[in-house]
Amino acid sequence: MSRKGRLCLVFIFLFQAGYSQNDTIQGLPTEIPVVDSIAVIQNPVSKEIKVLHKREPVYTINPAVDIPIIAAGTGFTLYATTQIYTKGASTEEQINNLNTADINAFDRWAINPYSKSLDKFSYFPFNASFAFPLVMFLFKEDTKQDFWKLSFLYWESLSITGLFGAGTPFVVDRYRPYSYSMETPMEQRTVQNAKNSAFSGHVEVIATSTFFIAKVYGDYYPETKLVMYGIASLATGSMAYMRLKGGMHFPSDVIIGATIGTLSGILVPQYHKTKSTSGASMSILPYSTGENNGLVFTYKFKN
Repeated sequence: MSRKGRLCLVFIFLFQAGYSQNDTIQGLPTEIPVVDSIAVIQNPVSKEIKVLHKREPVYTINPAVDIPIIAAGTGFTLYATTQIYTKGASTEEQINNLNTADINAFDRWAINPYSKSLDKFSYFPFNASFAFPLVMFLFKEDTKQDFWKLSFLYWESLSITGLFGAGTPFVVDRYRPYSYSMETPMEQRTVQNAKNSAFSGHVEVIATSTFFIAKVYGDYYPETKLVMYGIASLATGSMAYMRLKGGMHFPSDVIIGATIGTLSGILVPQYHKTKSTSGASMSILPYSTGENNGLVFTYKFKN
């Protein structure tokens, strides 16, 4: 039987989609994602086989729902942020009247003096975290192709986080732990920012950023889940420690902040996940290199 007449039947079992758009494989293709369409070509000189595929979208955006959420969340966050830093300073009498007995038992142990060095240092990862997912989108081919869609979803996550991060101190005055510490200079205890303990915005943003990228990478590249979620947990925990140790927040502040950020970072992309990529699916597609012909059978197990 001539080589051109041979029939190649390839069975490929796929647990997850998430490979680049152009996979170059020596010989027959061994791994491809669940696809809408597929074409296989062979270099006539090198005999190298190239699998070209179009993957199903991982996330789907609903502008009628998402745009109003982003607009409302972003608008309120910007407004509230301008207000929480204009509350006005406290008087020394107000500070001296603060009583640790008024602090709930769960938080009372965390009354630490103000640490200027930890406060300043915490702003470096805090500021960098805003751009972290945007940079990570560019590291992989599939996320790079979906850069604008993923950026839009990330914006939505941040806007939801901002509703709580800026909205809570806008309506609630809670003195930071260092305000209760006699080791903190009075000039620091009386600043207006001393009233913005609830909740930890630093922890919220770090959690939103890192857990968002962990969720996205986990959906695109399932083999990265353990590492990415580990990084997100470590980053969020480290920020929480700095804000506690620096006297900036109580334990309940960082716990609530971490919870809000984590849920926002994970649930926004999960809500937008394409239904066809979240369940089991099967397809049989023709396969041809010009010399070899056959079928590609793909099965994706339910997440």
